[in-house]
Amino acid sequence: MKKIIILFTIILIGISNISFGQVYYTKNGRISFFSKTSLENITADNNQVISVLNTEKGVLEFSALNNAFHFPKAKMEEDFNENYIESNKYPKATFKGNITDISGISSLKDGSYNVNVKGDLMIHGISKNINTPATITIKDGKISGTATFKILLKDYNIKVPSIVSNKIAESIDITVSCNYEKK
Repeated sequence: MKKIIILFTIILIGISNISFGQVYYTKNGRISFFSKTSLENITADNNQVISVLNTEKGVLEFSALNNAFHFPKAKMEEDFNENYIESNKYPKATFKGNITDISGISSLKDGSYNVNVKGDLMIHGISKNINTPATITIKDGKISGTATFKILLKDYNIKVPSIVSNKIAESIDITVSCNYEKK
């Protein structure tokens, strides 16, 4: 019986190595956002983004803690966490999707590849389907990816009080940038 368990364990380890052979990850990806109005521009960065990319299957996921976004002004950060994104209630934002044309990067040849990313972006407890162009770059076996897209605050039920509505744009530019390592 002991030999069967050991053999079964060896087989499982072998299968997991095959299925995870094309998986890349990062623990310090970057998400930034930008809000532009005539009165004020607002930026924030989060450099603690976890992301996983399977180059064989095209699966792409990321997760970001909302309270890890940093703003140039402490009051902006406090308002973001307490009033807008409600970090205590909704601690993270996630994306689960696919690169729709993975064939170019699955070969892992050096180059820059324009791809399309499609999936579900969850912010503030609300999940919306997004579809956006992205760029995957492979150089010396290292993979990086970037994408920039817009979201509407109302789509994610993020309410902005009328007293500051002229300082916060209704549409926010989001940029995601990750440098991956082989898992």
